[in-house]
Amino acid sequence: MTARATRSHELVTRSDCTLSRRSFLKSASVAAGSLALSTAIPGTALAAPATRTNPSGPVRVSKERLDKLAATFYAVFNEGNILPAPFPDKFAARNDVELRRIVTFTRIPETGERVEVSGLLAVPAGARGALPLVSWQHGTILSFDEVPSNLLRLDDQKYELRDNVDSIETLFNIQRFAGNGYAVVAADYVGKGPYRRGRSEAYAVKGATVQCCLDVLSAGQRELRTLGLRQSSLFLNGWSQGALNTQWLKQEMQRRDIKVRAAAAESPFNNLAESFHYWSNPAAYIPASESSYPMPPAWITPCIIVLLGSYRRYYGLNDLFKTAIKPQYRAFAEKYWTDYSLDGEIAKSIPPAGDFLTDGFFDRFTNDTNSKFMRRLGDNGTTFWDYDSPIKFYYGMADEALPPRLVQPAIVAGGHFADGVPVKGASHRGTFLASLYGESTVLNGSPTAFDWFNTLL
Repeated sequence: MTARATRSHELVTRSDCTLSRRSFLKSASVAAGSLALSTAIPGTALAAPATRTNPSGPVRVSKERLDKLAATFYAVFNEGNILPAPFPDKFAARNDVELRRIVTFTRIPETGERVEVSGLLAVPAGARGALPLVSWQHGTILSFDEVPSNLLRLDDQKYELRDNVDSIETLFNIQRFAGNGYAVVAADYVGKGPYRRGRSEAYAVKGATVQCCLDVLSAGQRELRTLGLRQSSLFLNGWSQGALNTQWLKQEMQRRDIKVRAAAAESPFNNLAESFHYWSNPAAYIPASESSYPMPPAWITPCIIVLLGSYRRYYGLNDLFKTAIKPQYRAFAEKYWTDYSLDGEIAKSIPPAGDFLTDGFFDRFTNDTNSKFMRRLGDNGTTFWDYDSPIKFYYGMADEALPPRLVQPAIVAGGHFADGVPVKGASHRGTFLASLYGESTVLNGSPTAFDWFNTLL
């Protein structure tokens, strides 16, 4: 094993491993919407590699700057004003944080490829001894670089974070957790971030996602030890696509007998086949009597393209665009899958999700490839699992991407450790924000994920 620091603020590790949103469109413009322990995780890493950080050190972000940034974007995510405004002083960070980029290798089970991936480690400045660790799984991003580790841009004191350009959801987790005594590790995911090198992402591809998260988490744990820190308890947290990833990660850790103190999943996609059907035909899920329930927005169609493209790439469904997408929309899909661009007039020509797929796609056999795709979605679902440690599912009662009825079966099947937290009046973004900053009145009497984790320390 060798290690090198390639640029300022990066931790680079090298390990041969046996396995390896959030910027959505809203209307026709991009908007955010939306898967250690004191020793290395068994089965994910060999002997700890030599590591070093660049002599220039980590990026330090003051607690005052964290609070100011959180307050700015709190107003953006507080859709429908379901939470008190302005940003309450009681949520202020207690300490500065230090940010480091993690770079390591992962192996993609679906293809056998060994690829370089990145992630973020955030720790309270001046921390000593044992810290609780949160593995944060971010939501869908319809770009290649709106990833957790790119928050190192804050090294420039004049840099202003932007919605749809920077990982604001990760910022919230850093302000709430790392700013109050936790370490936070977050994977950028395969096909995302500064080490993408033209690779397609693995959106909702189970093996690639789980192994990437495990390997970045292991690298983060190694760096904690390098810093003279140790993990006390491990927690998982994720929103939207990240909530799916969090469930996958927890389930894999349970299979490996790796202890997780608790997990929180916000706007959690569980049954992927049903969620995909809902995106394309919400009328099949929302009773006519619920005429006020928000329908899926325009950003759903790009998500459908990314899902189809990822399964085409990583599961070898080579003709999936041809078999699943109507002919008049294939050129749009191919271009979007290549560059994720919706600049200028392109955003005005987004195909409607309800007319995007081949006629009869959800009603009858249409093609062998389409059937294989649906079976893959079914295999990758997370609904029916008996959890061996606490998990809370936060779900919005006005979530435009995920109606409550698609969340509740996982709560029913999850066993006595599973608990559902309906968030009153919450959109997709509002659900996430409430999970970190919500009052008990909007959380049906439940605590935020932060307060809940604290009670379990």
